Amino acid sequence: MSVVRRLLVATDFSRASAAAFRAAVEWARRERAELVVAHVVEPPVIEPTFLSADDRRDFARFTDWQAEQGLRPLTARARRAGVRVTTVVLHGRPFEEIVRAARRHGVGLAVLGTHGRSGLARVALGSVAERVIALAPCPVLTVHG
Repeated sequence: MSVVRRLLVATDFSRASAAAFRAAVEWARRERAELVVAHVVEPPVIEPTFLSADDRRDFARFTDWQAEQGLRPLTARARRAGVRVTTVVLHGRPFEEIVRAARRHGVGLAVLGTHGRSGLARVALGSVAERVIALAPCPVLTVHG
């Protein structure tokens, strides 16, 4: 069995992501692995064409700032646990960006929370975890929130 030196945990700041984060920190601490914590900022469903280019740029900066504020306490928790941690804010479709980040950072394991949706909610919203499992360059651990 290969040793995992770097893990990626993706967060959308939900309860499911919090459970995945706790599992990833514990794994990284136990194995002395580096942890990459990623958040994906999704593009707006409807492009705000009524905004000027400057306003759209300010909006993008604000969403990045929000993501960074959400990642800050996670970074602190991981460091308190003795884990080396890096955070990244990504932009695009979550499953694509998570897979891309796993490749870019050379991770040996990706950890994702699952919301456990079923039925119409799953059909309407899709499953990020399912798509990441299918496309990731590494094993994926899913944690039910």
